[in-house]
Amino acid sequence: MSARPLIFGIVNITPDSFSDGGRYFAADAAIAHARKLASEGADVIDLGPASSNPDAEPVPAEEEIRRLAPVMEALAADAIPLSVDSFRPETQAFALAHGAAYLNDIRGFADPSFYPSLAASEARLVLMHSIQREGNADRREAPEGDIVQHICAFFEERIAALESAGIARHRLILDPGMGFFLGPRPETSFEVLARTDEIRDRFGLPVFISVSRKSFLRAVTGRAPGEAGAATLAAELLAAERGAGFIRTHDPAPLVDALAVLAHFGTLSASA
Repeated sequence: MSARPLIFGIVNITPDSFSDGGRYFAADAAIAHARKLASEGADVIDLGPASSNPDAEPVPAEEEIRRLAPVMEALAADAIPLSVDSFRPETQAFALAHGAAYLNDIRGFADPSFYPSLAASEARLVLMHSIQREGNADRREAPEGDIVQHICAFFEERIAALESAGIARHRLILDPGMGFFLGPRPETSFEVLARTDEIRDRFGLPVFISVSRKSFLRAVTGRAPGEAGAATLAAELLAAERGAGFIRTHDPAPLVDALAVLAHFGTLSASA
């Protein structure tokens, strides 16, 4: 394994998250949790002002911004690198104006009218693929054929559009999507996870993997979201082994330790 993946710690500032049931909806709870995740090894805190699971209600940009504002202000004062997880250009503009180092977009930056603002910024862009293309995940089936080729066709189209708008290629990070973003069958997510290096090598860009507590892991283990830590860690280590450059997780502490062991094992194996 090469350099350790950067770890994004998840903070859902929502009342309807599938994974933590609104525990961090209040600003003070979100701020405290973000500081805890940073102390446990998260390199970046990924703030989500709206849920994207199939049962989530849409949240307007004004409400996303209301949820983000006090949390971003407090964490920026701590100099904690921040990512904002939103597909709404108004929310993304607010995030850029308030120092977000990353934008994380489940629609893969689908609005060309916002490209000049993206080009004028320095934030890195997590460009996510989903079979839905717009809005939240749902329960539709994955398209026929090779899912990785489908994902790569999406990235080719979107990367070309962003580069044509003056957005430097080196700012882009590729997220193939996981769980319901790839359809309801667990096998689809496992296949894409196992082929992370193929996506990385095809584009020469880092791949961002977000498997934490996802439905496909729970489907094969029978665990509830709060009980999916071991399954999550196993999948995250597979992602690291397959070349992920970024891993987004609810639980940075065990991942930091597991990656340290994996790196040490790789050093020993290389010298054997």
